[in-house]
This record gives sequence, C-alpha cells and structure tokens, in this order.
Amino acid sequence: MPTNPADGPVLGTLYGSDAMRAVFDEQTYFQRMLDVEAALARVQARLGIIPPAAAETIVAAAQAANLRTEVLAASARNVGYPVVGLVAELSRAAGEAGAWTHWGATTQDIMDTATVLQVRDGLALIDAELQAVLAALAGQAETHRHTVMAGRTHLQQALPITFGLKCATWALPFISHRQRLAQLRPRIEQVEFGGAAGTLASLGEQGIAVMEGLATELGLAIPPAPWHVCRDALAEATAFLGLVCGSLAKIATDIILLAQTEVGEVAEPYVAGRGASSTMPQKRNPIASEYILAAARSVQGLVPVMLGAMAQDHERATGPWQAEALALPQAFVLTHGALLHTRAIAEGLVVDAKRMRRNLDLTNGLIVAEAVMMGLAPVLGRAEAHHVVKHACDVALTDGIGLAEALERDPAVSQRLDRPAIERLTDPAGYLGSTQAFIDRVLAAARPQRP
Repeated sequence: MPTNPADGPVLGTLYGSDAMRAVFDEQTYFQRMLDVEAALARVQARLGIIPPAAAETIVAAAQAANLRTEVLAASARNVGYPVVGLVAELSRAAGEAGAWTHWGATTQDIMDTATVLQVRDGLALIDAELQAVLAALAGQAETHRHTVMAGRTHLQQALPITFGLKCATWALPFISHRQRLAQLRPRIEQVEFGGAAGTLASLGEQGIAVMEGLATELGLAIPPAPWHVCRDALAEATAFLGLVCGSLAKIATDIILLAQTEVGEVAEPYVAGRGASSTMPQKRNPIASEYILAAARSVQGLVPVMLGAMAQDHERATGPWQAEALALPQAFVLTHGALLHTRAIAEGLVVDAKRMRRNLDLTNGLIVAEAVMMGLAPVLGRAEAHHVVKHACDVALTDGIGLAEALERDPAVSQRLDRPAIERLTDPAGYLGSTQAFIDRVLAAARPQRP
C-alpha cells in the first residue's frame, strides 16, 4: 500500500495523474533500465565488442516480465542498488548470452540513463499541459477582453481592469515556461555512460564510441564527458517544475479570492457534488484550486532536495544521489496533477460579469478618482484637480452619494463640464489605458510559432 497520498488509488486522483505515475512507476523504471541494457548490447554488437547473436538474445530477454520481483527486492536490500539484481535476472533470462550483459557498464550508468528516459517522457506530458493551459487562458483573455472588473492591490479595489487582462496576465508566465522547457530539454536529455569512475577504462579505446552509440540508440544527446556527479540538469528540471507550480499557485490564489461569497465574480467549473461539504449543502468549495496550492507547496519543497543533492563527493556520491529518487518522481506527479486541475479551471471557468460590475460600483465611482483627476488636470491644473477630486471623494463618502454627483455639486467642475461629460469621466470602462493592446500582445506571443 502506498504511504504517499499522491500515489494512492483514491487520494491519488486529487494529487497527481495516472499518466505521470505510469511514467515513474517502479515497473516502468525497471523496463527503462532494461531498455538501456538492450540498447547497450545492440551498440556493442555493432562495434564488435560482443557477439551479435548474444546481443539479439539479450534484447529479446530485456522485458520486465522476465524479472522476479522477490529476487530484485532481496538483491536491492542486500546490495543497496537494484541493478545487480536486474542484471542477474536479465542474464538468467538470456541464458548463455547473459554472460555478455552489462558489458563495461556500471550501476549508475544504467540507473541515470533510465531516469533520463523517464524524465523525457515526463517533460513531454508537462509540455502538453502547458500548451493546453496557455491556450485555455488565451481563449478566456479574448472572450473577456471587454469584461470590466475591479483591479485590486493589497486586496483593495484600485483601478478598473478587464477580466481578459487578468487572464492574459495569468497566461504570460506559461509563454516563458514553454520557452524554458524547450531550452532545458537538451541539457537534461543526455545519455549517462562513464563506467566505474567516469573513464570507461573497461572498454579500452572504444569507450566513447559506445557512449555515442548508446545515446543515438536511445535518442538522447551526447555529453562531452560522463556527468554522473554533475547533477545540475536533474536539479534544473525540478526547479523548472517549481516555477511552473508557482504560476499555477498564483492562478489558484486568485480563483479562491474571486470565488469568495462576498466577491462571487468567478467560480470553478460546476460538476454535481464537486467541492461539496458533508454538512453544508450550499457549499461549492474551490477544491481544485486548493489542491493546486497543496501540490505547489510540496513541489517547491522538493526543489531544495534536488539542489542539495548536487553536492556529490568525488566520483560517486555517498547519499545525495540516493535522495534524488525520493524527490524527482513526486515533483513530476504533483506538477502534472496541478496542471490538470488548472486546465480544467481555465477551460470551464464560470465568470459572473454582472457581479463584477456590481462590485466595481461598490465605491460609487471612487475607483476612478485617478481618472477624474487626470481628466480635470488639463482644465484646472494638476494640483487643483487633485484638490477638487479629493474634496469630491470626501463628500461622496460623507453623504453616501456617487462621485459623479459629488463632482457636479462643485462649481469648479459643473461650470466646465455638464452631467454627461462627468459621467463619461467617471465610467470605469473609459479608464483602461493600454489594456486591449496588452491583451493583444500576450495573445500574439501565445500563438504557436510556425517554423
């Protein structure tokens, strides 16, 4: 039974995804190690290092179904690594050809390269969801580009914005995340093959040829030298996931705040029973956003583990390397789950434009005080305009009237502007600055680039 809720058959539905768990499943990991062993045999046969017939037999036997779990467990418990048991099982399944398995390799070569293969698959899943989230947010930005709402700073109403601009702001980091991912993948997706201490001495003059052939066979990049104690790439992958989760957490935080009963401007997509309370039938809790926040905090807590694991002693680490296996898979699983939650929210978000307008009008026009001041400044001068608008705000608050009415009472304003002009000046939709241009710029950046 799993002890981490993210891996359980019930709670795992909230924290992760079956697709990502399948990538990092223990059975998959052993198959990826066998894939590396099979690729190594094929390359060495081509180079004349091992007999071609032996390589064919090894490749055919390199199936996880040929491994006995109890044997692997006993070996790992005794040796401290799974590869000794894996090679023994592969050799058994290959019969006489088994004498040629794992030729010139070392445990970490097989494990690290298998991990890279898993990370490659994991990043592909992450990239697909980044694209989907970006597309959904871009769609919401376009749909709501003219839906005026209150912009908030320090949790207080500040100036009018549109919900489309908010969605465009949510989308903006995902443009960068996709760029980051494209840039970091070549640094991560590299073969690891260095032998016992990074010299490939056991393969004589053919060590580099085997390393290059293995990389080509597995579709991985060729590093300048073995990186078995250079862990920056895997740390970077995890840090990247932490950045993604930070952007997801920002969206989730905004959704939770906007969904409060007293605000009520947006809600997560409605599904019968979703976010229900066991005692309060009226509740529709922002449950997906809550799990996004939980996942984000966990992933960001795993980033220091991977950064700390970079301090690897000499030519083979005594502890830091083993810590990676505790952090890397969970970071991928939790990030993918958070992305799926975010995608569902972004694609099905319920937006209450009327409530946005009502909330915008809560201050009776005070939210556009800056707009009025800037509009009156060319007529009255900036200092006088500031004084007039400040006085009008005080009157509006004291007498419980709108800013437009308070301005109309002031002769300094009413002698220069009629009521329709004052109402235009106090219309929140008229003080949106470069909102539409900013939305256009984000949407343009978010469009898939043609080669």
